[in-house]
Amino acid sequence: MANYLDDDFLLSNETARHLYHEVAAKEPILDYHTHLPPAEIHHNHRWSNLTEIWLKHDHYKWRAMRANGIPESHITGSASDREKFDAWAATVPHTLRNPLYDWTHLELKRAFGIDLLLSPETADEVWEQANERLAAADFSAQGLLEKFDVAAVGTTDDPTDGLDHHGAHNASDHRTKIYPTFRPDKALAVDRPDFFSAWVQSFGELMGKEVAHVQDLLPLLEQRHGEFHEANCRLSDHGLSALHGQPCSLNEAERIFQNSLAGVAASPEEQAAFAALIMQNAGRWNAKRNWTMQLHLNPHRNPNSRRFAELGPDSGFDTIGDVSQGGILEFLDLLDQREELPKTILYTLNPRENPFFAAATGSFCEAPTPGKIQFGAAWWFNDTKQGILAHLDALSSLGLLSHFVGFLTDSRSFLSYPRHEYFRRILCNLIGSEAEAGEIPSDLSLLEPLIQGLSYTNCAKYLNLPQP
Repeated sequence: MANYLDDDFLLSNETARHLYHEVAAKEPILDYHTHLPPAEIHHNHRWSNLTEIWLKHDHYKWRAMRANGIPESHITGSASDREKFDAWAATVPHTLRNPLYDWTHLELKRAFGIDLLLSPETADEVWEQANERLAAADFSAQGLLEKFDVAAVGTTDDPTDGLDHHGAHNASDHRTKIYPTFRPDKALAVDRPDFFSAWVQSFGELMGKEVAHVQDLLPLLEQRHGEFHEANCRLSDHGLSALHGQPCSLNEAERIFQNSLAGVAASPEEQAAFAALIMQNAGRWNAKRNWTMQLHLNPHRNPNSRRFAELGPDSGFDTIGDVSQGGILEFLDLLDQREELPKTILYTLNPRENPFFAAATGSFCEAPTPGKIQFGAAWWFNDTKQGILAHLDALSSLGLLSHFVGFLTDSRSFLSYPRHEYFRRILCNLIGSEAEAGEIPSDLSLLEPLIQGLSYTNCAKYLNLPQP
């Protein structure tokens, strides 16, 4: 019987073991979409205890703790850090068969060298060992990135965010480079007048110009896009419930814009059409500068209105959306008609849509870029063993697996890098199992480059990030 988290964890056959240990495990990590704070990387942040690094910003864990009946005081509230850790330790045994169980123990093992299974019985020992390790000189933001062989990190940055931390860090001799990602979602929020007005004010102050009209907003966003480019940004990212294909006119956009500044919320239809106008322009700017556009689609944000009012966004209450995604085809087509369609990665949060997204990519691919339109990695609620396999099956069946740009953490945690290992083990076991069953050739000269590409090299070639 195999032992949990041994060297061959998730690897059920000899070919899988060879592909993982001799190929995948040796590749560096290019984590092109994260929510890591660039300031913490630049300043080489350190943590005072295990709760601060592990639980403070992790809404995956918060969600599991609530499901386990833990009071909010011990999740995001006023309980001490040790009390919050104990609440997590009491929850972990209940996460069995959830990827949180595997991630938790991979993180303890890889980052801290702790082989214990976390539970109330082992909580004291884990707490003491981890905190002792945290005090070591090499246990820092930069130290962890080096430990996990992270070649590059993509952060997620609003147009109003500063870019100084990226440049200052990259000017150092640290191997891991950090790249900003242009995420202008707040520029679409005409359905939230107070929020939108405050953002418009902040953006205008940053750019040194009043943003009084849509015709002020669009050129200033393009100017900021160019400033991101000068800071080595090569990706944009956009999170939407759905993409409306047809944008509104500039006159209609001006009406919606002025209403929102005056405190009148845009209707769902108005917001979608306004967003489509901004997004069409963003696609054009991306194509002009040879960027990659990421579209994260179909989350249902903040369905629990009471808890949203109490705790705000990104607190662990979002869920899978159930909105039709047909507009993505018209959106891509409008850009393609003008020959302004950039490299694009499509992500869906609803796994029911895997075949639709995988097939849609093939409708807009063209030379010279292999896999120009990508079906992005299993994301968020799909980042499970079953979700990863379902994504790989849809992609393989309806597209070209060999050109897939691979995995990303989408994480706020510096401890999340064993998730790349998790993905690579699942991938190698899938390919190895099919090879040993005779479903695909067992020719290593065919399989090894495939695994190498899906682990790192495809992404590096596709994104073509500049060397700072």
